[in-house]
Amino acid sequence: MATIEHSAILKATPERVFALLNRVEDFADYSDLIQRIEPLGGERYRWFVHAVGMDWTFDVAITESRAPEVLAWESVEGVHNQGCYRLSPVAEGTQVSLTLTYTLRNRLVEKAVNKAAKPLVSKVSRQILERVEERL
Repeated sequence: MATIEHSAILKATPERVFALLNRVEDFADYSDLIQRIEPLGGERYRWFVHAVGMDWTFDVAITESRAPEVLAWESVEGVHNQGCYRLSPVAEGTQVSLTLTYTLRNRLVEKAVNKAAKPLVSKVSRQILERVEERL
């Protein structure tokens, strides 16, 4: 299992940042690698991502949504992953911290993905937070 962490400070209140992050289906607008996200109902979503030359599909369920502090999810089908956004007020606005863990079953694919995953997830996280900040 690999773990990737990323954080940034956004110039807005935690309430405003959380309101945008909580709209999971909009994440496709925030990153070039996320092709689309389909709401499945009941706090479940199907993600379609293109990364490291491959298409990835996985279903996730929101496991914790505590405004304006925590938004967490876990995959229920497809690529096994779980993640959490934690929001904390700071003088400049909101510190947003992402922790993402994932596991791949194919060791060859896992090696290739592990090499690319950290920069890719950092890129996606940066894109998401930059585009969320633009909407604020």
